[in-house]
Amino acid sequence: MICPFCEKDHDKVIDSRASEAGRVVRRRRECLGCHKRFTTYERVEQTSRLMVIKRDGSRVPFDSQKALAGVMNACGKRPVPEAAKRKIIEEVEEDLCREFEREVESCEIGERIMRRLREVDPIAYIRFASEHLGMETIAEIQQELEDLSTRPRAVRDQQDLF
Repeated sequence: MICPFCEKDHDKVIDSRASEAGRVVRRRRECLGCHKRFTTYERVEQTSRLMVIKRDGSRVPFDSQKALAGVMNACGKRPVPEAAKRKIIEEVEEDLCREFEREVESCEIGERIMRRLREVDPIAYIRFASEHLGMETIAEIQQELEDLSTRPRAVRDQQDLF
């Protein structure tokens, strides 16, 4: 590693630790030339990004910030912690990267977000679902509310029996 102070390529690692949930390695280094310390971060470069197939057939790279914005809008002024909103997006992104190699349809992303929102806040779920599912009438929203009140909440990581 080249020292940012004296620009010599002679240093030693003093401390290494994982950060950002293990996705980044933080290394504290000391230059053996000028004895100043500096920090470096190692991240895995994403060479192939997940592409989202939109409803009109166009393809765009997956952007977790757009998904988070949708969740934020759905939650509005609801008492949903910021950490819970971010966790929903992180879990969805991890699932998508694990299950899909290159492309995923936007409706699949929306369904996964809806499932998790339903567990966190039913009002935010209805708000998100009305937009995602394109509900245009009160009857459609009432039907979803009835389904919400009659269907039991899904238990995380539990497979269906039948």
